[in-house]
Amino acid sequence: MLILLPPSEGKADAGTGRRLDLARLSSPELTPAREEVLAALVALSTSADEEAALAALGLSPGQRGELRRNARLREAATAPAERLYTGVLYEALDLGSLPAPALRAARRSVLISSGLWGAVRLTDRIPPYRCPVGGKLPSVGALSTWWRTALDPAMTAAAGTGPVLDLRSGAYAATWTPRGPVAARTVTVRVLHERDVDGVPVRSVVSHFNKATKGRLVRDLLLAGARPRTADALVAALRDLKYRVEEQPGPDGRPRQVDVVVSEL
Repeated sequence: MLILLPPSEGKADAGTGRRLDLARLSSPELTPAREEVLAALVALSTSADEEAALAALGLSPGQRGELRRNARLREAATAPAERLYTGVLYEALDLGSLPAPALRAARRSVLISSGLWGAVRLTDRIPPYRCPVGGKLPSVGALSTWWRTALDPAMTAAAGTGPVLDLRSGAYAATWTPRGPVAARTVTVRVLHERDVDGVPVRSVVSHFNKATKGRLVRDLLLAGARPRTADALVAALRDLKYRVEEQPGPDGRPRQVDVVVSEL
């Protein structure tokens, strides 16, 4: 099973180990594409026009420190991705507290999308950075378009022959769309928060609940030792873990879409 996660804006303040070595990251076929994005990001972050750099990365004037961090990416200390990302999803997933068998399973199965690296494994050592996939970089352009071309062979290879659980947010999901046999084995998840409004159940996507539920869902699968071999078995595993799963109809040849409903009723 391959589990696709989004990154988080929240990251550790600093790495703790060796400098970045792109050649040592997983999916080495992505190295040329990563090098071009890294070079463009460093060049943008060190340019004299800070206002343009902030705008290109969707940052506010109060986030100028992110430019200084990006400027030092080649020299900065790195940390494993499993310790770098610290947002709501990763707090709920709480990789550091997993027992050894579950952590080994996570390291085998989890792949994290990234505007800078394309995709990384939990054990890949990377420095803290700021490079949202919605950004535009000189010589590279829109990152979502850039990675859409570069990622397909690597992601298809990573998917192998097993099911794919796609928990990426929309912007990162746009960088790779499973097709053909991989699409038939892919389950994409939307989390809906259900609450009572004057006696009527109302559903909506709430960012915090969405991220936290996805983190807990992955954690529960890992702790249960789930090893589904098909998309049907993956959906069944979620239901066995007492998640309220509702399948949504979709066109043939596209990933299966399911809603996980978190209710306050």
